[in-house]
Amino acid sequence: MIALCQKKFKHFGQNAAFRPGSYAIEPSKISLGKNVVIRPNTFLFAFPGKEPAGCITIKDNVLVGSGVHIYVGNHSFSDISRPIIEQGHDKPKDVVLNEGCWIGANSVILGGVTIGQNAVIGAGSVVTKSVPAFCVAAGNPARIIKKLNTNENSSN
Repeated sequence: MIALCQKKFKHFGQNAAFRPGSYAIEPSKISLGKNVVIRPNTFLFAFPGKEPAGCITIKDNVLVGSGVHIYVGNHSFSDISRPIIEQGHDKPKDVVLNEGCWIGANSVILGGVTIGQNAVIGAGSVVTKSVPAFCVAAGNPARIIKKLNTNENSSN
């Protein structure tokens, strides 16, 4: 399984794992850093085709809970005179999960979102906007509910 992932993904870091029951659309546009585990029922949807945008980058030491969905694209729906199915797609937007962040189970992350270093996304959240480093965000839509104190002694 590791050899296949190393061949198919844009980057597949040391000690990375892509667990059975997870799905990747266009893995050639998905990078997984070292020590990243993609848990079962997770769905990574990078944008198919030659367009340079629409990539998913998951940096080192990121925790991804089960059932997380990440999408880089969205349907166009601005023309009310036409069915949405006939309007195509908006331009895809990259998603970046920075080092050490934690994405709670069953969260959804939409295109154009960057999750900051060591940020936490609460389980079941729908993330439509970027989240800064060292923050906790939760809800639908996700909102910052706490800033982590980077000066605290971690031995408490």
